[in-house]
Amino acid sequence: MTLTRYAPNGAVAAANHLAAMAGARILERGGNAADAAVATAAAMAVTAPHMCGLGGDMFALVASPGEEPAALNGSGRAGSGADAARLRAAGATRMPFQGDIRSVTLPGFVDGLTALHARFGSRPLAELLEPARLLAAHGFPVSPTLAESSADLSAAERSAAFGGSAPLAAGSRLVLPRVADTLAAIAARGRDGFYLGQAGDDLLTLGAGEFSAADLTSPGADWVRPLRLRAFGYDLWSMPPNSQGYLALSGAWIAAQAGLPSDPAAELWAFLLVEAARQAAYDRPAVLHEHADGEALLASERLGPRAAAVRDRASRGLADVYREGDTTYLCTVDADRRAVSLIMSNAADFGSHLVLPGTGIFLHNRGMGFSLRPGHPAEYAPGRRPPHTLTPMVVTTADGALDTVLGTMGADAQPQILLQLLTRMLMLGQPPGEAIGAPRWILSREPTTDFDIWQQDEPPLVRLEHGTPAGWAPGLRGRGYQVRQSEPGDQSFGHAQAIRVTSDGMLAGAADPRSGDGAIIGL
Repeated sequence: MTLTRYAPNGAVAAANHLAAMAGARILERGGNAADAAVATAAAMAVTAPHMCGLGGDMFALVASPGEEPAALNGSGRAGSGADAARLRAAGATRMPFQGDIRSVTLPGFVDGLTALHARFGSRPLAELLEPARLLAAHGFPVSPTLAESSADLSAAERSAAFGGSAPLAAGSRLVLPRVADTLAAIAARGRDGFYLGQAGDDLLTLGAGEFSAADLTSPGADWVRPLRLRAFGYDLWSMPPNSQGYLALSGAWIAAQAGLPSDPAAELWAFLLVEAARQAAYDRPAVLHEHADGEALLASERLGPRAAAVRDRASRGLADVYREGDTTYLCTVDADRRAVSLIMSNAADFGSHLVLPGTGIFLHNRGMGFSLRPGHPAEYAPGRRPPHTLTPMVVTTADGALDTVLGTMGADAQPQILLQLLTRMLMLGQPPGEAIGAPRWILSREPTTDFDIWQQDEPPLVRLEHGTPAGWAPGLRGRGYQVRQSEPGDQSFGHAQAIRVTSDGMLAGAADPRSGDGAIIGL
């Protein structure tokens, strides 16, 4: 069982122990949760380039005592040269996935990080970035997941990013001096040190017209109104569109109406949660875009029939709903119970596989989420943000007090994993370690895909993590699902982190053991 760690004054949880330590040291020096989140995120950008980086995107929720959570959209926009018609004329029916600059939107991570610091930070930005800069300048141990993922890069890609053509070895020292220089430039000049410095120059050159100098000039992160929905007696908060955060909220609401059994080993438990996830998300490609009305997507008149369909089918089988990566997550809580729920991503492993030549930074491939269908509200076009999988969450009590911050990697499966964590913690009262360590299911396709689960009409299959309860597979098959049992070590079931406030005010949290290198550090 995954251990739950307890702390009285503050905590940081991340998928890399050195990143978590960077944030915890900021808390020790008197920084707040936002300061710790900036330090942790910057360190993750160094130590986990397969999952995230300065060339990626981010979203964050900041929960302050007595206030509605603040929501930060740090996702990038398509460049001025974006042209869906040109892609269609070349025969494309879907956006490029990797190896093509058109799958790259303007990286939003640095804009997001500096915006978070400007509004909520209490320590100098240079102080917060220094732990990450030192890791990049002097080296850090390669994590098992980074080593494994590096083998999928070409020798040229490894040379461009890491200075050597061989796959990385777990535990070996990796030094990234050009990333250290980029962090020093951001520390000295803020966002201009990135977008108007070497990284920005490289992006313009590599883009060959996809981006303009004007695209890089203005800060791109936005503070937006979060979404809220009540389920299991708590208020659940997440990001509005272009994020798919509404799926985590609506899935939890549907599940709360479905009459879940109290035993998570029961076959009906798995079936009802799978159905809740399907009902919440089956029309995602049609309704999720930058300007979608998040409140309307959560309206009871929209979700009520979906919950009714789940209840109706609970005794009869598969519900007929179809008539109607790579990422990392971190969370911080300080002594004042301000909390940050932050998720950052390159999308796929190492993003687009395109590297900024002067900095060695991988560019993400979030542009793959755009549509090439003429007139679609998410059609690839200048200045638009693509539909996004990133889903940070905050849970508050009925009186508005902080209860939980949580999130996970997992591409399209993020809301499904969050649904399982929410039901275990909020409904069953499991501590974070037990909930995070429990085996999971995810909806999938064959061959395995992480980003297009909802792009086809037929129901996806259910993949079960190694060690799931014995009754899940036969129960799901008996109710009409295709089921695949995954091998031990399958990384597609997410790396989740969570910190929860206990009834006596203690902090209880856990970092997902699936990352192989995560940690929660308390004060």
